[in-house]
Amino acid sequence: MNRAKTVRAVQLFSILAAAGLLLLASSFSTNANSDPWTTAQTIQPSSLVQELENSKPAPTVIFVGFGRLYAAGHIKGAPYHGTAGKEDGLKELTTWAATLPRTSNIVIYCGCCPMDRCPNIRPAFKALQDLGFKQIRVLLLPNDFATDWADKGLPYDKGN
Repeated sequence: MNRAKTVRAVQLFSILAAAGLLLLASSFSTNANSDPWTTAQTIQPSSLVQELENSKPAPTVIFVGFGRLYAAGHIKGAPYHGTAGKEDGLKELTTWAATLPRTSNIVIYCGCCPMDRCPNIRPAFKALQDLGFKQIRVLLLPNDFATDWADKGLPYDKGN
């Protein structure tokens, strides 16, 4: 290969590598612009604990993540009705939710991974919203359930 072809090949490789890095970086960027909820439709862990202890009736807290994580630990009283990021899990969640009054105060959470990459929380929120629920909130667990809930000493149960 002559020098000019080598330079062009290196330039082309550099352009493709830069484009690949941009694509990769964008896939890890926060999904704040694509979140279907507003800031008012979120709740911090400490605020949820207070609501669970002091509100009558307390909000219905629903775990929408993976079954193995639910078994490892979940918010006391939070039912598991399927993994919302999977079609069959989302169907199980919506079938169960269809029996609730649309005025129910619902808090959903997953905690499997950083929220900006969670495959479960957005489909669950959207499905409940599409069913007509107006009082849906998302528990803010920016890192994961272990870091943002359990490690802070907030109450949780282990097992099914």
